[in-house]
Amino acid sequence: MTEPLTDDRPGTETADAAHELRLRRELAAVYRLVAHFRMTDLIFTHISVRLPGPDHHFLINPYGLLFEEITASNLVKIDLAGNAVEETPYRVNPAGFVIHSAIHAARPDAHCVLHTHTKAGCAVAAQRDGLLPLNQMSMEFHNRVGYHDYEGIALNLDEQQRLVADLGAHPALILRNHGLLTVGETPAQAFLRMYYLEKACEIQVTAQAGGAPLTVPSPEVCEYTAQQLSGTADADFQDDDAYDLAWAALLRLVDRIAPDHRD
Repeated sequence: MTEPLTDDRPGTETADAAHELRLRRELAAVYRLVAHFRMTDLIFTHISVRLPGPDHHFLINPYGLLFEEITASNLVKIDLAGNAVEETPYRVNPAGFVIHSAIHAARPDAHCVLHTHTKAGCAVAAQRDGLLPLNQMSMEFHNRVGYHDYEGIALNLDEQQRLVADLGAHPALILRNHGLLTVGETPAQAFLRMYYLEKACEIQVTAQAGGAPLTVPSPEVCEYTAQQLSGTADADFQDDDAYDLAWAALLRLVDRIAPDHRD
């Protein structure tokens, strides 16, 4: 997703339009999946994707629509200042602009940014020790998640620098007393990271509710597992296409339950 939006070759405008349409449909699919897996907060929270090219435009949800209502065509294209760059009847949630524009501007690899306010995610975000390596899903994020202290609703631009610094180079951020955030080079990667971060939080809260002492693997095992899950471990076997297969299955699911997302 790093190819330029425009160049001087014949037919480029057509290719650019096709590329944007594909990203619109992928992002709309992610919105429907977040709704399907019950990770929404009515019309609040946001998922954005950066469009290729030098203008730093990105797509985000229209403020006021439920995630079940998001389609490829009603996504709003805005610039880093939060201004719509195409005619639209919708506006953008200012808190969404503050968070997402900061990350898109600072992280060239963060083509997609996904933010949630789920029960389990907010519960872990309220815990002093944050995400614990209690299960295989959480180990994907071992030493790979940042933490950002709560400063109130994200309506102030001066918070952007601190938020970006706390995210660093991590694929995920826990916004303390607030929620979860993941980034990805594609909408698929950001969604799958959020799916498993959410599952890890659900498992943690459930395990803690049982009241029994918790078993935590050694830091060495946690790090090795994180490397296995990222495909960087020295292992006898690799499963390099796992996320691609999972995303293809999820797209088939969206086409069955919400085929209008492509409109």
